[in-house]
Amino acid sequence: MFSAKDFKASKNELKGKVILVTGGGSGIGKAAAITFAEHGAEIILLGKNSDHLEETYEEFEARNLRPPILHRLDLETTNEKELQQINNVVIEEFGRLDGLLNNASILGDKSPIESYKFEVWKKVFDINVHATFLLTKSLLPALRISKEGSIIFTSSGVGRVGKAYWGAYSLSKFAIESLGQILSDELENTSNIRVNSINPGAVRTKIREQAYPAENPKENKEAKEILNAYLYLMSSKSIGFSGNSIDAQ
Repeated sequence: MFSAKDFKASKNELKGKVILVTGGGSGIGKAAAITFAEHGAEIILLGKNSDHLEETYEEFEARNLRPPILHRLDLETTNEKELQQINNVVIEEFGRLDGLLNNASILGDKSPIESYKFEVWKKVFDINVHATFLLTKSLLPALRISKEGSIIFTSSGVGRVGKAYWGAYSLSKFAIESLGQILSDELENTSNIRVNSINPGAVRTKIREQAYPAENPKENKEAKEILNAYLYLMSSKSIGFSGNSIDAQ
C-alpha cells in the first residue's frame, strides 16, 4: 500500500516548479524550501525574521542552489491588499505559482481554557488561521494559472483530536484541517489545484520544544528527515490526490 511518507523523489522531481513557502527562515519551512530547491524548484520565501531569511539565503548559496526570492512578512499585521500584491508580483516574475506551503504558525499558550488570555488567543488565530486564509485566497489567481497547482496546509495531531491545555493552537489546527477540506471541495471541478493538509509529527523545531519542554529534542527527527510526504504533495505524482490529511511520519 502506497504511503506518501515513503515517496522517493527523483533528482529533478520539481524541476521548473515555482513554490512559495511561509515560515521559510527556520524549522520545517527552511528545510522544505531547501529540499524543494534541491529537486529543481524555484523558491519564494516568506518570513517575519529578516536575519533568519538571510541565513536561509546563505545556505542556498552554500549548497549551490538557485537563490530564493525573500519577502519579509509579519502574518499578524498583514492585510489583504499586501497579500494581493504578492500574488501580482509572483505572476509578473514567474507567470504562475505551482505550489504553496502554508507552514508558518505559532503555539500560543499551553493553558486551561478557563485562564487563557484573549490577546494570546487572538494572536494565534490571526497568524495560524486568518493570515493563512488570506494568503491562500490572495494567491489563488497565480495558482490557477499553473497546470498542476498544489496547496499544503500544515496541521497537527491536536488538530484532529482536541487535548487539554492546547487551547487556541489546537482549535486553529482544527480550522486549518477544515479549510483544506472546504477549499479542496470548492476547487475540485473548477481548477487544476489540489489541496491537502499534513501533520509533521514530532520534529526537532523550536515550536516543538516550547510545547514539550521536558522532552529530549534529540529523540525527535530533524526537519529534513520528514520531507518525503511534502515532496510527494508538491510533485506531479500527487495529481488527483486532494482533500486529504496525511502524516509526514
